[in-house]
Amino acid sequence: MSDRFDCHYCRDPLQGKKYVQKEGRHCCVKCFEKFCANTCIECKKPIGADSKELHFKNRYWHDSCFRCFKCSTSLVNEPFMLRENNKVWCSNCTATEDAPRCKGCFKPIIAGDQNVEYKKMVWHKDCFTCSQCKQVIGSGSFFPKGDDFYCVSCHEHKFAKTCAKCKNPITSGGLTYQEQPWHSECFICSNCKKQLGGKRFTAVEDQFYCVDCYKECVAKKCAGCKNPITAGFGRGTSVVNYEDESWHDYCFKCTKCARGLANKRFVCHNGKIYCAECPKRL
Repeated sequence: MSDRFDCHYCRDPLQGKKYVQKEGRHCCVKCFEKFCANTCIECKKPIGADSKELHFKNRYWHDSCFRCFKCSTSLVNEPFMLRENNKVWCSNCTATEDAPRCKGCFKPIIAGDQNVEYKKMVWHKDCFTCSQCKQVIGSGSFFPKGDDFYCVSCHEHKFAKTCAKCKNPITSGGLTYQEQPWHSECFICSNCKKQLGGKRFTAVEDQFYCVDCYKECVAKKCAGCKNPITAGFGRGTSVVNYEDESWHDYCFKCTKCARGLANKRFVCHNGKIYCAECPKRL
């Protein structure tokens, strides 16, 4: 009489039946699932003898349960990563989840995406737009203002000073006269059109003149020396005016004794200027 071939657990005969051998013991399929089978970490059910089993780091899955937690793609024969809560992720979802987030659309920036970085912040290239006109700045020039970013054109119109003459923005350089900003190319002599920045000039009724043009075109001629009276440009700063004529203060002197008469009493005789004493001697 042959030896009995029974299940190690329930002692039912296994002769002619399907059985499983594990750790040197034979057991029926029912007892295998009850006492020996590994539990699927995903569905929490036993992995039966008829099921394909996958395992990784002492964790077990049915092959049908071994799917990406994020996108549900089967990971059988695919690269994967075990993440928090024992969930498996495919490589694409792992890369997406770990990727930096665009500050514009808050979606991940994955490898290959064109992006813009500024002060530890990152945007998709097409999400980096001007706060004013909403046009894409991309990799172009921009100006930061607090949490906003402006393209060159919008920054000029919104923040740049406006030239007192042409009313256009001053984007670089420029100068200030009487607390008003000017483009260097707009601050010019009204006569010869030369730029006056850094040069001596004078203003007459809102017009600006260089020294030479002021002498030639604007300044009065001294009745004494016949030269232009350019107060502030040369010798002397005072002007003497009398009956539609003007003199340098140092040219206003007695015709006879040459005594200087600026701020002194004088006498006009036959169109000439004399001190108070000389007419008595004529």
